[in-house]
Amino acid sequence: MSEAAVDSNRKRPQGGRTTRERAERALRRFHDEEDLERVYDLRMILRLWPYVRPHRRHLAGSLVMLLLMAVFGLTRPLVMRAALQDFEVQGADRLPLYGGLLAFVIAFEQILAFPQLYWVQVAGARAMAGLRREVFSFLHTRSLGFFDTRPIGRLVTRVTNDVDAMNEMFASGALNAVGDLVRLVAIVAIMLSLNWRMSLFAFAVVPPIALLVNWTRTRMRRAYRDVRSRTARMNAYINEQVSGIGVVQAYARERRSQERFDEINYAYRAANTRAIVLDATLDASIEMVSSICIASILWYASGDAMPSGVDFATLFAFVAYIDQFFMPIRNLSARYTQIQSALAGAERVFQLMGSEDEDAAVELRSSLSGRGSWPEEGTDAFHFKDVTFAYKEGNPVLYDIDLRAKRGETIAIVGPTGSGKSTIASLLLRLYEIDEGVLEVFGRDITQIERTELRRAFAVVPQDVFLFPGTVASNIAAGTGDPDETKVREVLERIGALDLMERREDGIHAPVRERGQNFSAGERQLIALARALYRDPPLLILDEPTASIDSDTEAEIQRAMDAAMSDRTAIIIAHRLSTIRNADRIVCIHQGRIIEQGDHDHLMELDGIYARMYKLQVARRAIEEKVDALVR
Repeated sequence: MSEAAVDSNRKRPQGGRTTRERAERALRRFHDEEDLERVYDLRMILRLWPYVRPHRRHLAGSLVMLLLMAVFGLTRPLVMRAALQDFEVQGADRLPLYGGLLAFVIAFEQILAFPQLYWVQVAGARAMAGLRREVFSFLHTRSLGFFDTRPIGRLVTRVTNDVDAMNEMFASGALNAVGDLVRLVAIVAIMLSLNWRMSLFAFAVVPPIALLVNWTRTRMRRAYRDVRSRTARMNAYINEQVSGIGVVQAYARERRSQERFDEINYAYRAANTRAIVLDATLDASIEMVSSICIASILWYASGDAMPSGVDFATLFAFVAYIDQFFMPIRNLSARYTQIQSALAGAERVFQLMGSEDEDAAVELRSSLSGRGSWPEEGTDAFHFKDVTFAYKEGNPVLYDIDLRAKRGETIAIVGPTGSGKSTIASLLLRLYEIDEGVLEVFGRDITQIERTELRRAFAVVPQDVFLFPGTVASNIAAGTGDPDETKVREVLERIGALDLMERREDGIHAPVRERGQNFSAGERQLIALARALYRDPPLLILDEPTASIDSDTEAEIQRAMDAAMSDRTAIIIAHRLSTIRNADRIVCIHQGRIIEQGDHDHLMELDGIYARMYKLQVARRAIEEKVDALVR
């Protein structure tokens, strides 16, 4: 065996797939949609009805207009028939009268079309706005674990594209299918009254059309499901690539990124092509059958085959009704396409909203909680009682955590990367649910506290501060309504950052661009600390607030942190151990377990993990300072 073959076999794992192929498959599973169960049209419509019901008056008015339009539309061939019959008897003297009557019928029908379409579109837009609002609110109730397993672009697609597909059902007049059905029934009755033999001859083509529609029904639904899935995947990929554009460019991944996008874009185009082919096939088939039917009737009525009692005027009206007979069928096929697209979007929206995320009992307890207020005295700020937690079942990241914090105590949590430090903060905020044990905040089990109430007791200063587009003041007052300028200045003054912010043009009203890109990392941290003070909660979480700033800025941030932690319980998740020397208690976590805890001096005397980490950082800092001195 050649060396190349040996190397190839080494790279190919069991199952015959290379590492790259396995990675690609994992990526596809993450981005692709879950399989949907078989969902019937009526069931989807019934699920949509609660959102449409508040606007049923608009729909009722639109339906009345639709029925009136159908009546006026059906009288046109009868007017033309009467005109032709009168022309054969009395000549052209009364033709202007019939022409005026026909013009009135057509004009009135078009006048009714405006309120009919306006009302149905208003009802649809308002109903879908309500649905979009509910989907957006639903996303706010999910835990972080929910978002860990779903691409953000896919969720955005649910709120935008999929709801828009349902709105298009209203905007395109797809709900006028009710009027088309009424027209169809009325046309059948009129044609039978004119001549039942020719009517049966014309109706003979209906069964093939019904079979064709049934054949395309399931295929069109699958096609539009695929279109919605590919749309979500494209949005997810674009969101991912734009968010990580710095990494893509730094590692020269532009070409690979473009190739991957081309694959997704081609799949999206192919999915749309399948839907277009099915739609065009159905439309062209109905048009062909309509033409054949009219030609057959004309042949049947020609020469000796003309049925007795059928004059030219009646034949003219009959052919006009045949054309009108197929018009609702054509409209129904086009509207059926829109409805299938809308229902495919509805499937995905309701499938998302039916996603399991929180335990039902936990949600029930939360909905019944919220009674009472935080006790003033006599209870711990929080207490972990033998808490175990795993992001993925069977792989715990925290084991039997027993941690108690008194009111006003500053606790620092340290440990190697991946030891579970930030997980403790996430559990306190109930971003994830604990698997075992009990977690209490101010003496109350957090599962008995409504999430919004619980989180009002906390302010969080994360490592990567997120600023919203707006101003410095609006970001400091985030989540509390319009900013109080006096209070904004007070909290900035308290952390020593007012002069820094006032030096900017417009001061505290200086604009903040997307994600705060026009502010340095240190400035963003100061705004985050000011945000925490502005809210003034009893509990403060500082999640490695100095990890991404330079040494010169660290002292400034440290002074601001000291001001923010005054008179409140604080949890500091620390990377730089020099920032937590004055903490009341330092808790060292290793591999998900509390290994040691105490103040700085006590832990240094133990000469355990904390002491080794601290000495290593001090030595590293000394080396960096010597290097800086040499460079200068």
